[in-house]
Amino acid sequence: MIAQLNTQPQEPGPQAIANVLEQGHLLKNWLLETLNAPIFKLGTESITLWWIVQACFLLLLVGVFAKATKQFLKKILLLRLGFSEGNREVIGTLTSLGVAVLGFIIVLQGMGLELASFAVIMGGLGIGIGFGLQELTRNLVSGLTIFGENKLKVGDLIEFNDHIGYIKEISIRSTIIRTFRGSDLVVPNTDLTSNLVINWNYENCSGRLEVPVSVAYGSDLVLVTEVLLESAAMEKNIVSEPAPKAVFLGFGENSLNFELWVWTERIDQRFLIFSSLNHIIQYNCRRRGINMPFPQRDLWLRNPESISLAVSNQENKVPAPGEKLDNSPTLTQLLKKNFCFQKLNDLEIRNVIEMGKRWHLSAGETLVKQNQYHSYFCVVLTGAINAIYENEKISNRIFTFRQGEFFGELPLMLEVPYPTTMIAAEESTLFLIGKDCFHKLLSTHPHLSIRVAEELGKRQGALQGYEQKLKEMGLLAEADLKNPVDWIRQRINKIFDVSLKS
Repeated sequence: MIAQLNTQPQEPGPQAIANVLEQGHLLKNWLLETLNAPIFKLGTESITLWWIVQACFLLLLVGVFAKATKQFLKKILLLRLGFSEGNREVIGTLTSLGVAVLGFIIVLQGMGLELASFAVIMGGLGIGIGFGLQELTRNLVSGLTIFGENKLKVGDLIEFNDHIGYIKEISIRSTIIRTFRGSDLVVPNTDLTSNLVINWNYENCSGRLEVPVSVAYGSDLVLVTEVLLESAAMEKNIVSEPAPKAVFLGFGENSLNFELWVWTERIDQRFLIFSSLNHIIQYNCRRRGINMPFPQRDLWLRNPESISLAVSNQENKVPAPGEKLDNSPTLTQLLKKNFCFQKLNDLEIRNVIEMGKRWHLSAGETLVKQNQYHSYFCVVLTGAINAIYENEKISNRIFTFRQGEFFGELPLMLEVPYPTTMIAAEESTLFLIGKDCFHKLLSTHPHLSIRVAEELGKRQGALQGYEQKLKEMGLLAEADLKNPVDWIRQRINKIFDVSLKS
């Protein structure tokens, strides 16, 4: 008979249990002795690891309670009582500091420290810390001053030390200013309270701009004044009250000096307004025959014959081998080949140029594929663009847009995808105007809307290509295809709210 093996675990005996309990008791005693072993003495109190753990935990609770007190006062109690944001910040900060200091003193005294015995030591240490942290203390006080006075607020447009931008954040130590370049400028609060700060938002964002203008001697002063005031009226960001003023400053060394004083409610856009006014003034002066000055000097030449010979040789200079003269047309000349822009003056053409961008395509390169959306109005400057309709069976060219023609207005106005693929038939250059700028262009120049509608009326095939999509959107009825020009004018009236005349 084979004996069966006993595979069940044996229970530990009394001696093993006693050994384990004894080891646990020894570990507990060692841990308690380690935590309660004096490390050093502070006054009459022996500092141990357990004392340090308790003190850190209690001080952490005091800090959390102080922060919660500030948030409660700032966002609930004082807000309901109607205090301003700056006053809420000051009261909340001072209260939380007071709670924190009082809590720290209570905790340390409750832990057995005699703070009175350290008064002299802490006083001397405080003096040293005060000298080392005096700049931080000044910034803290300045931050409380900014919050209390409430003269600078988040969102205000300020000018400070040749920097201009919006206040992004105000903290106790520093203020963050978001500049027009997109960078964040961190400014210590002391600099804001001790230096000159221009706040354009203190009451409103209005202000006066002073545009210097110099004209040549011999100019008609009355005509110059008239041109300057006329130029101010042509800039849309200039208000009529207070009225613009043309101030004659006096006689310069080479010019008659004026200043055009204008008022605007968009002082944050002053650099763009300056640029626009300078363009308008130069255009109007040239149109009225007013010359801009240039420095005048008398030169005495010892050998005028050699100078004349050098000038004549320079005038008759031929290009070096491989050198080419740039006779390519300008963007203004190319745009005026399009019948939509032929009647625009130089200022209006400049506005159009600022709205768009050039886009170069190689031969065979695709601008936009069929059934894709493209948010640009396209003017063909050079080359040619083919409109190709494609399906599973055929690929058919519907239109070819050549220099001076345009496309993309219907998808842009109706926000529908292209019914055709637009491919460059040859190396081409386009001028692209985005959706918002195209809306603005048609609103500003209603005659462009008429020309666009008339051109679209000639593209019966293109309109039929959109037929199914427009019917699904509820924008087109059967009768509309019989009179596409009238339908397009009605859509432009509805979308852009412009008044069109036939």
